[in-house]
Parts: sequence; C-alpha cells; structure tokens
Amino acid sequence: MSQRAAAAPLGAGSLIVTPTYEERHNLPFFVNAVLAVAPGAHLLVVDDASPDGTGDVADDLAREDARVHVLHRRGKLGLGTAYVEGFEWGLARGYARFFEMDADLSHDPRHLPAFFRELDAGAEVVVGSRNVAGGGVEGWGPGRYLLSKGGSLYSRLILGVPVRDLTTGYKAYTRRALELLDLPSVRSNGYSFQIETTYRALRAGLRVVETPILFVDRRAGESKMNRRIFAEAVLMVWKLRLGR
Repeated sequence: MSQRAAAAPLGAGSLIVTPTYEERHNLPFFVNAVLAVAPGAHLLVVDDASPDGTGDVADDLAREDARVHVLHRRGKLGLGTAYVEGFEWGLARGYARFFEMDADLSHDPRHLPAFFRELDAGAEVVVGSRNVAGGGVEGWGPGRYLLSKGGSLYSRLILGVPVRDLTTGYKAYTRRALELLDLPSVRSNGYSFQIETTYRALRAGLRVVETPILFVDRRAGESKMNRRIFAEAVLMVWKLRLGR
C-alpha cells in the first residue's frame, strides 16, 4: 500500500526579499516570525551598509539557519534597487516565487498563506492591500493615513488602473512576472517602485490580485519616508502615464 507523499512545507521554492537599513532590533523577530509561518521559504536580507550593525545581525542569522541569506551593499542605495538586486539574485538561483516584505514588522507574516492561495489559484502578482474589504491600518496618525490613501487614489486616477493599493510594499510575484517586468529597466528607487512594478504588471497583461492585509505601524526605528521620496512618487506617476 503506497503512502501519500508528505505535503511540501508552506513557501517551498519561494524567496522573501527584505531590504534593510538600521533594522537591527526588528530583524531577528521578523525572520523568526516569517519562517514560523512559511518554513519552506528562504529569506534574503538586502542590507545597505546599516551603521547600526543590521548587516552583522543578518550574518549571524544566516549562520544559524541555512534558509537565511544576506546581500551586502556598499551604502544607502535605495529601496527600488535593493528589490531589483534581490530579485535578480533569486532568479539566478532558480526560485519560483518572490515576495516583498518590510523588516519593521509592519507586514504581518500571518497573511502569507493568503498570498500563497492566490498564487496557487493562478495569480501572477499578489498585492497586499490596505484598501479592500478586510484590509486596513493600525497605528497611523491622520496625516500619514491621508498621505497613503491620497497617494494610491492619485496614482489610480492618473494611471487609470483598478488596483486599489498601489503603494503597498507587501507583494508577491511569480518568476514569470518578474521576468516580464524587465527589472533592469525599472526607473523608480523609492516608494514609487511599488507603483511602477504594479503598473508594469498590468500593462504586461499579468493577472494582478489584491488580498487584504492589516498594516501595523512600526514599533521600533524610524520611517524611511521623506520629502524626496514623496516627490519622486508624484513625478513618476506622470512619467509612467506619458510613457517616458
């Protein structure tokens, strides 16, 4: 009598990419929480030479667990290029699915099974959305809330796309999706990276699905948002719209 093969652990064949800059205190909690939910996944920390020693913490975690990998960069080079380098690292090593997650614990790993269900159902890009039924935000003041909501609405109206949360950084891609996005040509390097990649996916005809997430504001460290990053996002939307 044959035995049924044991199911692969959640996350098998997947790479979760997390860019870091001064996340020393959050990183161990983040890594442990992610791998507890998706024990089959691997996690790549892309550290931008954090002065607080985040890279050293990441190296320690990698020595303790073969599922953790570290990519050290020479300085603070930006969110977009961190994801591009991380995805290219994973594509070269044969991973089939890729995730974006922040290391500041604002992206709850408990939502990961919903992402995998959508991928299994045929989605090629899964957007963790704060702006659909069941999604939301905890811990933001009215200013930050309006900035995020307004940013997504502004981008949707100009680009004419149906996705309700264009600025979220909690996302998943199939290998095919990343290959079609033409990563080396992505121009955004701040939070507009999220807008550009989702817009490119829609333009390429990929199946983009939103799944609700509860975004929890960081409990330690400081937000990386600043005026320059905000201005880049405002201008990039028009560049995308005009095809430049």
